[in-house]
Amino acid sequence: MLTRNYLFIFFFLFLAVSLEPNSSKILSETMGNSSSMLTQYDIEEVQQHCQRLFSQQEIVSLYERFCQLDRNAKGFISADEFLSVPEFAMNPLSQRLLKMVDGLNFKDFVAFLSAFSAKASVQMKIKLIFKVYDSDGNGKVSFNDILEVLRDLSGSFISDNQREQVLTQLLKEAGYSKDSYLTLDDFIKVLGSPGLKMEVEVPVD
Repeated sequence: MLTRNYLFIFFFLFLAVSLEPNSSKILSETMGNSSSMLTQYDIEEVQQHCQRLFSQQEIVSLYERFCQLDRNAKGFISADEFLSVPEFAMNPLSQRLLKMVDGLNFKDFVAFLSAFSAKASVQMKIKLIFKVYDSDGNGKVSFNDILEVLRDLSGSFISDNQREQVLTQLLKEAGYSKDSYLTLDDFIKVLGSPGLKMEVEVPVD
């Protein structure tokens, strides 16, 4: 449905551009022997942690990108290091995303990116979207919470009136109103249409 695709496409287009590991801005040079630091056991453990949504080769590739961001080899990526990526820093959702990615170790970094895999379920992608909308982490999302994110994403391309109309219609079709507070299950009901196609993924080759 148009309204569902509107919310999904806007969100993932902006998010995927920010976190694409192949960006030349992230990888100014190759990592040499960094992949040798991962043992076969490590790779299999990470693969299990991300529900096997990435292949072993993809995990090694992601590890090289993780090392590029983790400049001081701390074992995690800080907010400042994420913000050093221009695509991330310029993203209108960057401050919301930082709450989710600041301090991630490699296993959690891969798990976070798993939502972008073509193998990831629609529910998994929606769960990630819900976390961004639920900025205060109370497990509920209001009409204004969603509207605020859409305003950040679309800017002046869409008027406030158009955004409100789209969102009001979307909620109405799912049996909710502007006064409703949506939980994750509600969010899946609103966006998780069987006909919904979402195949945006982060390249790792």
